[in-house]
Amino acid sequence: MSTTKNAKAVWEGKLRDGKGSFTGDSGAINGAFTFATRFENQKGTSPEELLAAAEAACFSMALSVGLDQNGTPPTKIETNAACTVAPATGGGFAITTIALTVRVTAPGLDTAALQPIAEATKKNCPVSKALANNVEITLDAQVV
Repeated sequence: MSTTKNAKAVWEGKLRDGKGSFTGDSGAINGAFTFATRFENQKGTSPEELLAAAEAACFSMALSVGLDQNGTPPTKIETNAACTVAPATGGGFAITTIALTVRVTAPGLDTAALQPIAEATKKNCPVSKALANNVEITLDAQVV
């Protein structure tokens, strides 16, 4: 089974005083972004926030599969992904890290048993695979 999802973005103006917007074809996501929302913590969204959401959602879904296969199906997985963009060696900017903080509720599961499943998920979820060898992904996974 394969699927293709689409989104578009429009940018108007120069980098520092311009503005952009994006829309997903499904209509479920859309937003506005500027230099200030991306690099100066002004209220609004950014490509890094979208990437963080994609990693958090993908990781959570994939982890549910691994936990179910382990015989410890989750009742809740909460994943926070913090995506960092920083100046790149040689100029420009690069997405350098995504820090995952995962809290799992699953009857019969303890944090020690969660670790190898979460590590395998970090390595194998589709978004993580797309970022492999380009972005460092860290993981803090615990059972609550």
